[in-house]
Amino acid sequence: MSEDYGLFGPGSVTWRVMGEPVLIVGGLRALLIQALHPQSMWGTAQNSELMDSGAAWARMGRTIEFVRVRTYGTTAEVERAGRRVRKLHSKLTGLDLRTGETFPIDAPENLLWVHMGEVDSYLDVARRAGVPLNREDADRFVDEQRRSAEVVGLDPAEVPASVAEMKAYYDEMRTRIWACKEAREGLRRLFNPAVPRTMLPLKLAAPGIAALTVATLPRWARRMYGLPGLPTSDLTATMTLKALYRGTRLIPESLRYSPDAKRARALERAAAESLALAS
Repeated sequence: MSEDYGLFGPGSVTWRVMGEPVLIVGGLRALLIQALHPQSMWGTAQNSELMDSGAAWARMGRTIEFVRVRTYGTTAEVERAGRRVRKLHSKLTGLDLRTGETFPIDAPENLLWVHMGEVDSYLDVARRAGVPLNREDADRFVDEQRRSAEVVGLDPAEVPASVAEMKAYYDEMRTRIWACKEAREGLRRLFNPAVPRTMLPLKLAAPGIAALTVATLPRWARRMYGLPGLPTSDLTATMTLKALYRGTRLIPESLRYSPDAKRARALERAAAESLALAS
């Protein structure tokens, strides 16, 4: 009986990319991109502890756990997590502060925007950091992530399946998004996050991490936040990401990767060895 690898598994670009520590920057970048869709931002702010400094850390932990299960969990674990998220979202509505109308949190446009914010951010940071990915790998990563989109309730057929399709999606969406007041507040909090007392060192590191994260945003996104969208910022961010990635490569794998990522890498190596023996 073959092992249940969930949505991905050995040979997937997702497993190759998602375990790298530098992808923490990608996760934070995704939050800033996602916040630029007003309905997505309002719906989140109105239905979660996002704006409550005392509970925001716990919410972040739940989000990280969902991404972990989605990436490395078994089929049953992924389906269970997906059902929980879809059930929660199906009960929630948001108030559009422009029109005064309510909207469902799980409206396909909102779900797709959040999904693409993750995909674009993880891929962009990985490529700029120097994680080995060619153009075909990049397209495969975007295509693989359509499985993740289905977990939250999207039709995979309606989700961009390549880098080119993702770019076309953003080109179209840029005319419909902006940084609302809540998004700008979220950006400010990134520089001074509320963290548990036991993690105060993280608070000291936050301004530097936040500055790097902001610099990785597309120029159009930085301008929406009222920040400079200069090419020099892009170059500096890329150089810093490369340095971080190279620095983490000096750390032994036993310390560099999470337990799930270490298991995934071991399975990758075993699969490659089996393929070599078979040939």
